[in-house]
Amino acid sequence: MQHNVLILDFGSQYTQLIARRVRELNIFCEILPFNQIPEDLSSFKAVILSGSPYSVRSEDALHPDLSNIKGKLPLLAVCYGAQYLAHFNGGEVAPSNTREYGRANLAFIKEDEAFFADIPANSQVWMSHSDTIKTLPTNGVRLASTHDVENAAYRIDGEQTYAIQFHPEVFHSTDGTQLIKNFLVNIANVAQDFTPNAFVEETIADLKQKIGNDRVILGLSGGVDSTVAAVLLNKAIGDNLYCIFVNNGLLRKDEFQSVLDQYKGMGLNVKGVDASARFLGELAGIEEPEAKRKVIGKVFVDVFDDESKLVTDAKWLGQGTIYPDVIESVSVKGPSATIKSHHNVGGLPDYMKLQVVEPLRMLFKDEVRRVGASLGIDPELLGRHPFPGPGLSIRILGDITPEKVAILQEVDAIFINGLKEHGLYNDVWQAGAILLPVNSVGVMGDERTYEKVVALRAVQSTDGMTADWVHLPYEFLMEISNKIINRVKGVNRVVYDISSKPPATIEWE
Repeated sequence: MQHNVLILDFGSQYTQLIARRVRELNIFCEILPFNQIPEDLSSFKAVILSGSPYSVRSEDALHPDLSNIKGKLPLLAVCYGAQYLAHFNGGEVAPSNTREYGRANLAFIKEDEAFFADIPANSQVWMSHSDTIKTLPTNGVRLASTHDVENAAYRIDGEQTYAIQFHPEVFHSTDGTQLIKNFLVNIANVAQDFTPNAFVEETIADLKQKIGNDRVILGLSGGVDSTVAAVLLNKAIGDNLYCIFVNNGLLRKDEFQSVLDQYKGMGLNVKGVDASARFLGELAGIEEPEAKRKVIGKVFVDVFDDESKLVTDAKWLGQGTIYPDVIESVSVKGPSATIKSHHNVGGLPDYMKLQVVEPLRMLFKDEVRRVGASLGIDPELLGRHPFPGPGLSIRILGDITPEKVAILQEVDAIFINGLKEHGLYNDVWQAGAILLPVNSVGVMGDERTYEKVVALRAVQSTDGMTADWVHLPYEFLMEISNKIINRVKGVNRVVYDISSKPPATIEWE
C-alpha cells in the first residue's frame, strides 16, 4: 500500500480522528508513535504531527527526530506539534493567561494563502490546550488568529511547514476538512486515489506476490472483518485458502450452524470445528478480564495449530485484524500502556510454524464494509454488528460456566431479534447483553426471587474508537425487558447502559 501520509502520534485523544479525516479525502495514511519514525520516508508525501496531553515546556516533553522531515517533506503540525516547532526553533511557548478550550473563531486570516483557500473569515475552530505560542519560530509567518490566540496558525518561510493551534480533525472545526485538504492536496500534491476498488486491486496483487502457491488457514467468525479478509484471500489464492470456523462455546445462540450455512454458496472452503468444551474447560474459575482474553487467545492458537497439521504444507495464518486493533495495541510510550490486549494482534508463538497475513490491517471498520461491498458481499452480512473475538466471555462478568453462557445466549437472542423485528438493528452499530455478577431481589407471582441482573448495551459509532449510547424507544426497552424476565429462567432484572466511550468502553470487560 502506498503510504502517502504519515501521522506521528504524541498521545492525543484526537489522533485517530486525524486519520479519519485524511481517509475521507480518499488519501491513505498511517499512524505511528512519534518515536518510531521510519528511516526510509520515500513512500510518504506528507507528514502530520498530532496533539498531545504533554507540554513542550515540561521535562517529559516528547521529542521526535524531525531531521529527515522538517524542511524536506510537507509538514502539518497540530496543537502540540505547532508548539513543539515553535519552542525548539527560536520561538516561545508559555502558559496561557486565558482559557483556550472549546469553540473559537478565526478573527484574522492572512490573504492569498493556499493553506486557507476557501475558508471564510470567522470560521469556527476547536481549541484544546493550556500553553500558547507567544513568539513564532525563526522565519515564522503568522497566518491566522482568534480573539484570544494571536498565533493560531503559522508557516515557516522557505519550507512547506504549516502549524495550527486548533484541531481541524474534530467536528466542531467547521472547515477543518477543507484545511486538511488544502494542505494535502493543494500544497503537498497528494493523490486522492485511496478507494475501495483500488484497495481491492492492490491488495489482491500483493497477496498473490506474497503468498504465491502457499496454503493459508483463516479463522472465520461470521463477522464482517474475517469474511472480507476471506473473500480477498480467496480471490488471490483460490483453493489454497482453508477456512476454519471454531465454536468456542461463547457464540450467540445457534450461531455456529447459522454461520456455516451463511458461507455456503460463497465459494469458500469452510470447515466447522466444535471446540466449545475445550474453551469452557480452560476458562473454568477464571474471573479477571485480561486473563480471559489471554486464555481464549491461547486456546484459539492451539486449535489452529491442531487444524493446521491437517492441512498439508500450510504456511500462513490469515487474520481479520483491522486498524483500531493495531492502534489500541500500541501506544506512544510503547506496547505496555494498552487499553486491552487483542488476541489477533502481535503474531504467533514460536512453536506454531505459520506466518501471519492480515489483508485488512490498515483499514477502519467502515472502510472494511466499503471494501466488502466492492467485492459483492451480501449487504446483510456486511451490516452485521461487530462481535468481540472473546465472544460472550467478556460479557459475563466474573467466572464462566455453561449455565451462565446459556442464560446470556437467551437474553442476547431476545434483544438482537427484537432490534431486527422493530427495524432498529441498522440504527445501531453494536448491541449486546451483559450478565452481571450480582443477584437482585424480585417478585414473581407471590414468591420472592433472588436472581441475576442483565444489562443491555447499544451504541452508535463509526469505527469503535469512540461511541455514544443509542436512545432506544422506552416502549421497545419495556417490551424487551418483559420478554427477558418472563422467558429467561434465572433473570429478574434488566438495566440499560447509557455510558459513552470515552470514558467507558463499548464492552464491559
